[in-house]
Amino acid sequence: MLKYKIIIAGAKDVGKSSFIARFCDNIFKEDMKATIGVDFKRKNITVKGSHKDISLELNIWDFAGEEKYRTLFPAYANGASAAFLLFDTTNKESLEDIDNWVKIIDGSAHSNIVKQVIATKIDLKSEREVSKKDSTEFFQKYDWFTEITSTSSKTGENVEEAFLLVAKKIIKNNLQICKPCGEVFNKKLKNCQYCGAKVEIEVNPI
Repeated sequence: MLKYKIIIAGAKDVGKSSFIARFCDNIFKEDMKATIGVDFKRKNITVKGSHKDISLELNIWDFAGEEKYRTLFPAYANGASAAFLLFDTTNKESLEDIDNWVKIIDGSAHSNIVKQVIATKIDLKSEREVSKKDSTEFFQKYDWFTEITSTSSKTGENVEEAFLLVAKKIIKNNLQICKPCGEVFNKKLKNCQYCGAKVEIEVNPI
């Protein structure tokens, strides 16, 4: 099974642990304890490919949002294939804090790391401080920005979809399909690791 590292970034109390718990264990706790330092979860996911299903093991690293723990982040960002950038729709400051996380990721991770923006707590409509328009305008300054996935860990809305979206982007960035044998393998290889066929044209597996 192909294994990929994913990091979760965002300010304190944006809902990082709840986001992971909903995806990995399909649970939600109102009194979720804050992460101290770093936490880790593992989840297998299957993505439907153009020729065959592709199974991935996602190794998910959750970082505490407090300033004192951010010195740990660069070491874990190194080698990550994707990063979720979370902001809390009920806390405008959490959106503005994203800039700090992006700087750390850009300075520590591989240049082709997938960065996906996640808006959390969309079920709390009456407490909302950040509109979709305002958040979209905030991220327009980043050339990697494509879309915001609006989620609720309480209801589960769009949580699994967010991980599936990122998994597809990871596959596109890292994998190709061998035309002769149909197996999926690393883009960096010039020959299929299964049948030995030379890569003439890179074929996207999804």
